[in-house]
This record gives sequence, structure tokens and C-alpha cells, in this order.
Amino acid sequence: MPVVVVESPAKAKTINKYLGSDYTVLASYGHVRDLPPKNGSVDPEKDFEMLWEVGSDSRKHVKAIADALAEDDALILATDPDREGEAISWHLQEALTKRKAIKKTTDVKRVVFNAITKSAVTAAMAQPRDVDMELVEAYLARRALDYLVGFNLSPVLWRKLPGAKSAGRVQSVCLRLIVEREMEIEAFRAQEYWTVKAQLQTPRNQMLEARLTVLGGRKLEKFDIPTQEAADLAVQAIRSRDLSVTSVEARPGSRNPSPPFMTSTLQQEASRKFGMGARQTMSAAQRLYEAGHITYMRTDGIDMAPEAVTMARDAIKDRYGAEYLPAKPRTYKNKAKNAQEAHECIRPTEMAMAPDRLKITDSDQRRLYELIWKRTLASQMEAARLERTTVEIGSADGQVGLRATGQVVLFDGFLKVYEEGRDEPEEEDDRRLPQVAQGEPMKKDTVTPEQHHTQPPPRYTEATLVKRMEELGIGRPSTYASIVTTIQDRGYVVKEQNRLIPEDKGRLVTVFLTKYFRRYVEYDFTAGLENELDDVSAGSRDYKEVLRQFWRDFSASIEETADLRISEVLDQIDEALAPHLYPPKEDGTDPRICPNCGTGRLSMRTARSGGAFIGCSNYPECRFTRPFGPPLEGDEAARAIPPEGKLLGEDNGDEIRVFKGRFGPYVQRGPVTDETPKPPRQSVPKPWPPEEVTLEQAVKLLSLPREIGAHPEDGVTIWANIGRYGPYLKHADSISNKGGTNANLEDVEEVFTIGMNRAVEVLASKPKRGKPAAQAPLKEVGEHPDGGEITVMKGRYGPYVKWGKVNATLPETVEPEDVTLDVAVELVNARASKSGTKKKAPAKKAAAKKPAAKKAATGKTAAKKTAAKKPAAKKAEPGNKGDDGADVLE
Repeated sequence: MPVVVVESPAKAKTINKYLGSDYTVLASYGHVRDLPPKNGSVDPEKDFEMLWEVGSDSRKHVKAIADALAEDDALILATDPDREGEAISWHLQEALTKRKAIKKTTDVKRVVFNAITKSAVTAAMAQPRDVDMELVEAYLARRALDYLVGFNLSPVLWRKLPGAKSAGRVQSVCLRLIVEREMEIEAFRAQEYWTVKAQLQTPRNQMLEARLTVLGGRKLEKFDIPTQEAADLAVQAIRSRDLSVTSVEARPGSRNPSPPFMTSTLQQEASRKFGMGARQTMSAAQRLYEAGHITYMRTDGIDMAPEAVTMARDAIKDRYGAEYLPAKPRTYKNKAKNAQEAHECIRPTEMAMAPDRLKITDSDQRRLYELIWKRTLASQMEAARLERTTVEIGSADGQVGLRATGQVVLFDGFLKVYEEGRDEPEEEDDRRLPQVAQGEPMKKDTVTPEQHHTQPPPRYTEATLVKRMEELGIGRPSTYASIVTTIQDRGYVVKEQNRLIPEDKGRLVTVFLTKYFRRYVEYDFTAGLENELDDVSAGSRDYKEVLRQFWRDFSASIEETADLRISEVLDQIDEALAPHLYPPKEDGTDPRICPNCGTGRLSMRTARSGGAFIGCSNYPECRFTRPFGPPLEGDEAARAIPPEGKLLGEDNGDEIRVFKGRFGPYVQRGPVTDETPKPPRQSVPKPWPPEEVTLEQAVKLLSLPREIGAHPEDGVTIWANIGRYGPYLKHADSISNKGGTNANLEDVEEVFTIGMNRAVEVLASKPKRGKPAAQAPLKEVGEHPDGGEITVMKGRYGPYVKWGKVNATLPETVEPEDVTLDVAVELVNARASKSGTKKKAPAKKAAAKKPAAKKAATGKTAAKKTAAKKPAAKKAEPGNKGDDGADVLE
């Protein structure tokens, strides 16, 4: 039986049903090979040779395909009909050839279908072809470019810009769009203007609303009435004159439907109508496609197959009647830049299958299918016919003029089914106007001035961001979702109320790249490179030449940053972000003057632990700091803590001060003297901002530890206190007793309020001493290639990957449930190599008792101590996908 390979098991199941028992249908589970996330996987010195590696998760799938080929010498590659699908087929062919599963006699064919239906699959099987190497080369070029940028630019960020995580070829350009929009908003200054509206009564006692358009015989522009005084004069001018209708104009109009969906417009509309993110939209669409409900969902085409147009027209006629069907089918011009990568639009595979007939259980899939179905039908329906009416009203002397507009839908046409959403509200007067005739007098009822202020440009939503990227030619349909998702996962952008807002670290990265790598975050350059990649897929450009041209200039730019000093970089960024970090003060004073010492200047600094903050130039004499970003509301001086401590007041004759100490903020009673070298002190708990601690809070802290009373069962005292790890209870004769039982409290306030009954309950819930129970893993990942199980565990400082005695911290951007065996192996191997541990299977327990094993452990400890003295170079973190689904540095 011929072996048919598709990407997913869901797709395999559906296709197997159509092909029957004459074929063996297997899934590759996506890509089977990738570039190892380490230096050298793409080698510019060897004409961009790329070293591919079969993923540990994929080995069993490749083996299953190879085993199936041993019984039948025919392979049909049926992966998705786009560049990525073509690349998966190529990778499969290469991997199977390397395993010698594909021999000279093996018949290897490639088939593509745009929909998973019996007719589409059967037709594809009748038209096999070879793997399209031009599409594969476009994939290779894009993959190499993303790798070269990620593995060369990200280390520059790590060294020169503390706190930065990574940079990507397209993700950085997308981030720049969001950051520059935010800067536009911050630089925006609202301008006041006024409008005047009048409620007028017709001779037939009907009301009509009109707005002032002419004043003093001159047509009004937007800002011609700038103040309330000017608006009051305009109101008086209307009230002091008689008004009548000077003209009535009714013009017929029409509205045509929007074209059917392609990838970008589907993401935009799902965001507008449902608030769905790009990744969420594509995930739901993928499942609809694999179930055979819709055509392929990664496309930049808007044309529809002739048979689909016929089905749509039949469905329209059956459901809505012949009057909703245009005389000729509607055709839409394909805007795709590369015909080879353009496919049919996203549409239902069966137009007659209305959403209520499918009974889809998943809510995302259900509403997305209904959206696609309605848009597809509407795209082939009759236009909506409208009547737009404009009524001009004026005074006899021509000094005052008003206008009323209205719109009437004479025939709804496609609007009966679907109307496209809008990114931002638009002013559109669709009211029906009362009957009036030229020359008729209009009686004034009310005349009302209205104040307005110009609005800043809106923040991007995922929909408007994708639309803007499409307009600029940045990215392609298959990359939009991963790009938008990546900049959020990196912590560069946060989404609030469906709007994308740049975080401060996103600003830092954008300013740095704009300053030192400006060409590579230019919109025109990125779009031009996309066009070159399209030329590669069209066969009109050599992909190696594209890589050579890019690498020659890019590597030179990387080398130019080698001698950059961090202080120079910080000064440049500090200056560029000055309007954001030091906004003008209301009193006109210099916003850079330190509010603590009054003489130092504020500037951007970096901490040893990474990250940025704002500090005083008089350090260490002045230790004023504040978080990176604009100052918070309120008086900075009132929140500043000077080196000598901030005086909160007096209690029982003692000065109470708050200090910023080496191990965190604390409050202190009285000064340090020879007689009292260690006055009473207490740490300020983390939930309390030290700059906002009051005298009352400080006195409460200094009263700790608090004795609650004797335990009713044993008479031993119970204490409440705040320690290194937060609020807690202690059951012991003395608070300083190292024995006894400790139990954590959830809230700081409980230290001051908890009573005996609650304290006994908290202590009783404390686990009994003894050998702790083995902790259950968060996830069992699988077996290491060298033997031994790998698991994901919950640790005190966050989740980590465990293999025997090797523990590797999980990167912040990777969730425990997303850890694959490939990612886990890479992490533990990297950790083992850093600590000097040899990569081998975990030793059995019995072997651990032998002296030799003990000696090996001692060697490991020594290696750890040696490694600790020298900071390890930051390495690539696996599992983070780049602009085109590629692994990049974290």
C-alpha cells in the first residue's frame, strides 16, 4: 500500500477515511527536522551550509514512516499547500533518504489539496508532482535569515542592554510600530474645538437635527470655533435669524460586499468582532480545516474556485431568493505578490452547510465558521442600494448655514447576511430625514454648542497591527500570528483591553536597534527583503545570493558594536527616551533634577542583576532611585528615602525612620549610638512600598514579635512575626528558639490581627515533621537519549527540568506544559556541560553506595565550584519560535 504522509493525526484520520484501505496514512506531527539552537547551524563561511537535526520527538514518527516504506515502495507527501508545507515534505524526503528508507526504486510524489474533502483529495491524488524546490529554497532563505539575525543580534543585546531578551528579523520591526505609536500618543497635545447643532421643526411638526457649516458667510473648518466664547457667538447668530430650506438633494448610492477572507483579513475581523488574538484565530481555523469544514487557512488569495462560486450562488438563491443574487458572479482581484504562494480564499468546503447544521461544539470554532460562512456568501450577493439625502438650511442674508444628512437603505442586499467590522468608530449619519421642500421655513427649537478635543492616534489592536504590517509589506500570512505572539511572550508588549501597549523593555530594545541597527528595522528594508524572498519562490532569484548580500552588511554592523561601551549605549537611550522618562513638570522646573538632593541629575542606570532604573548622578552620596519609566503621580521628594533615612515622626520620644538597607528596606527606632549600636529594627514587608510607610505602620512593625498567647493543648507560647520569607507563626517558648514549629501566614496584616483559634488552626494544618513525601512532577517529558527519565518539577524559584542529578531552570518564556523532550534534553545537556557533569544516564541507587561513585560526586562538586567563579556565557534557549516559526535566542 502506498504510504501517504500528512502533518497531523486529525488530518490523517480524515484523509484515511477518504482513501480507504488501499493506502497507509501517517502523520509527521509537523516539522521533523530543525536547526539545532546553537552557533554554527548556519555557516556563512561554508556558503551558508545548514546543519539539520531530526528532533527527538520526531524520531519515532520518522521511524514509523520508514517501517511502512519497507513494505511498500511508494511515498506520497501530502503536507499543506504552502511554503511551510513544501518544506516539511522536503525535510521528510531528506530524512528518509538519509535513513535509506527511500531507495532508488522508491516512487516519491508530492500532492496538494486546498480542502480536506473527498473530491479535493481524490483530484490531488490524480495529479502528483515533485517537491517544488523553488518554494523550498524560499523557506531555506527565510529560515537562515531568521537564524542569523537571532544568533548574532541577540547576544549584542545581552551584552550592551541589560534586561533585553532577544531580537528577530521581523518581530523587531513589528515592535517598532507599536513603540512609535505609543510615542506619538505621548507627544500628542489635545486641541480644543466647538461645534453647534440645532434642533429644527418642519412645517409638518417633525424634528430635524442640523449642524452649523457656514458662519459669517464663510464655510467653517474644523478649528474655526476654538473657544466657548466663539461658540456662544455662533449660537447667538443662529437664534437671531430666520431659517429656511435652501436645497434638498437625494442621491442614490450603493455598497458592495467585501471580498472573502484571506489569512490577514480573517485575523482582523475575528479580533474586531470577537476579541480573538491572531494565535487563537489560527488555532481554531486549523481545527476547522483538519475537520474538512473550511479550505486551507494560510493564504493571501481572495479568488474562489468556479465550483465554489456556483455553490455559493445556489445557497444564496435557496436561502434568500433570486433578488439577492447578482446577474453575474462577482470576481475579486488577487492582491498576492507571488502567484506561486497564492491559494484560494478561506471559505466553507460546502456552502450549503450553514453553521446550525454542523453543530460544532467548540465555541471558538463555531463562531469562526459562522463568520467565514457569512462572509463567503455575502461576497457573492447583490449590492445594498441606498439613498443619501442632504438638506441645506440657511438665513436670508447668507451669514448662517446648517446641514442635515441622512441615509435610507432601499434594499439591504448583502447586508442581510454580513457587514464588515470597523477598527475605529466612524461618523456616519444613517438616520432617515423627515420630508422637507426647498423654501420651507424651519422653526428653531434648541441650539446647542458642543465642546470637543482632538484625540491621539489609537493604540494598535492585533487587528490593526496585522493590517498595518500587511500595508507595509512586512511578514506574510503564515507569520503574522507568530510575530504578534512572540513580542508578547518576550514581555516587550502587553495586551490590555485588546490594545497593545509597549513595556519599557520593549522601548529599550526598539531605541537600541533604531540607533545601532537602523537599517534592519526600517520598514522599507524589511518589505524589500520579503519581496526578494518572494522572487526566490518564483524562481527569479538565487537564495544564496540573497543571503550573501544580507550577511555582508549585517555582519559588518555587528562588528561595529563590538567596542561600544555600555555607558555610551545607556546615554544614547536615555536621551532618546527623555520625553518618556522625564516629562515636563507643571511648575516648569527641570524634570531631571534629583528630588532628593536637589543638585544631582537623573539618568538611566543598570543593576547588576539586569534591568534598568533611574538614579541620581551624585551616587553614592545620594541614593535616590525610582523604577525605569516616567515618575509616578505625586511628589517624588515625599517618596524618596535619603541615605540618612526618611524621618517618619516620633514615638515615646524616639525618632522613627525608614531606611534602604543592603538586604532591603527596614524601619528603625532611635539612632545608632555607642550605647545602642543595634537599635530596634524591623524589615518592611514586600507588599508595603518603603517610600509610603507611615509612622503608624512603622510603630506596628517595631512592636513585633507579637505574643498571641499560650497554646491551649501544651501551654507553649505562639508568636506572630515577619521574617526573611514573609509573615509567619512560631510555636516555641521563645521567638529566638531555633526549635519549635513555624507556619507561614498568607497576609502581612494577619501578623497584627490573628487570634488564638485561627493560630491553632494554621499550626495544625502544618505538615508533620519527617521525611517529606516525594513531590509529583508537573510533567513527565520522556526518556533521555542516554537513558533515564526527564521530568518537569516545581521548584522554590520556579519550575525546572530534572534528569537524574541534573536540574536545569526553565526559561520564563516556556510554560511547563509546553516542554517537549527535545527542549528538555537541550536544557539538561547545557546544564550538565556548564557544571562539568558528564552526560550519562542517572546512576542506579545501588551503585551510589560504591566508593567510586562517591569520588565522582566529589569531582562534580569541585567542578561546580570552579564553574561558579567564571560567569557562563548566555546560551540560546530552545522552544522560542522566531518570525517564521524558527528557533531564536531567548
